Amino acid sequence: MTCLLPAPTHSCIMKQTTERNNSVISALHSPLPTFSKETNHIKFDILAKDHGTRARRGRLHLNHGTVETPVFMPVGTQGTVKAMSQEELADMGFQIILGNTYHLYLRPGHELIRSVGDLHKFINWRGNILTDSGGFQVFSLEHIRKIGEDGVVFRSYVDGSYHEFTPERVMEIQSALGTDIVMAFDECAPYPCTEDYAREAMVRTHEWAKRSLDSHDPNQAFFGIIQGSVYPELRRQSAQFIASLDTDGIAIGGVSVGEGKELMMNAVDWSVPHLPEHKPRYLMGVGTPEDIIDSVVRGIDMFDCVLPTRLGRNGSLYTSQGRINIKNNKFIDDFSPVDPECDCWCCRNYSAAYLRHLYKCDEILASRLATYHNLYFYRTLMIRIREAIEQNRLTEYRKEFLAKYRRHRASVHDEIPRQDLSRDGAQKKTLSME
Repeated sequence: MTCLLPAPTHSCIMKQTTERNNSVISALHSPLPTFSKETNHIKFDILAKDHGTRARRGRLHLNHGTVETPVFMPVGTQGTVKAMSQEELADMGFQIILGNTYHLYLRPGHELIRSVGDLHKFINWRGNILTDSGGFQVFSLEHIRKIGEDGVVFRSYVDGSYHEFTPERVMEIQSALGTDIVMAFDECAPYPCTEDYAREAMVRTHEWAKRSLDSHDPNQAFFGIIQGSVYPELRRQSAQFIASLDTDGIAIGGVSVGEGKELMMNAVDWSVPHLPEHKPRYLMGVGTPEDIIDSVVRGIDMFDCVLPTRLGRNGSLYTSQGRINIKNNKFIDDFSPVDPECDCWCCRNYSAAYLRHLYKCDEILASRLATYHNLYFYRTLMIRIREAIEQNRLTEYRKEFLAKYRRHRASVHDEIPRQDLSRDGAQKKTLSME
């Protein structure tokens, strides 16, 4: 397959490799792990903590290699991160990507993937893969699914055929996919919903979590999922229940479904204090650069989101100065890089004016270059977050990053009523995120 991006020179390869390894090298000089979670298929080491927040610098060992945390995982719903090749993802330094059980079950089918070995072989990806259970997708099909205590019956959006997902069936499909981390089958309550509805969905999620855990492939790492919508008592109950199970990691679900940032961060604040230190924590479907750094401050280790790829395909690019719309007229004769501070292929080889021209002409290369750039931006953000935690200066880095990223805004001050995020657990009425 011919790559549309320019071939790297030896010096460029060495530069990118050095940059990718900076945080790893730094971590090797950190103190021995504070906590460790280990089974036959997963080992999670906490290498350092930021003293002013709940942030952790970790290292996750899985069947297909090591993952440095906090980590952003590109979304490859149907076995592909849209507009990117697996080789490009690996060159950028990504160590884990996502797949979706629901979509891969419908097309091309888990049995076909099993016949070639597993999803890694089918898509030629040598790194790790996490598969979502498909619960979010199934429960978003409000008019073509029926929920029962045993599972969900739904109609395929592809051909209208009927299918049933139960916790056992979903674990069987994920076993066939052969991925490194599998998620419990859960019910993601919509937003808004009543507290009674959220409670019913939470109770069902807990029952399905136990059944998923009992039936999952022991060669795969298993994560349970916290639900509870925007209700603090439900979030507490769910966090405590999922934490009581013998899972390899814990995810916070039911966020980024339209509730807004304050409620999303509340869901994290209500959940994290009840989670064990030695297990990795995953905030599902999040998010923007601001959301990620603010969630790392709260003790989250893993993230995924379609934003960098979806927005890239539509002409919206992340830069150190904030997000831009490359289709705007001001870029007609802007022959500088999209982001002068970025050293990705797009910024080193092409101008903003050229990228705008590609979009206006509906050229496929526009989506390719913008997606590459956005993912590289996220990759760089995570490296710098990890370095800031190692150096015990995450609060300072957050302020520096947001001051530049929000340059068009009047202030970077962000004060929302919260519980104290420092590790001593003291309670305060408000917390300045500066």
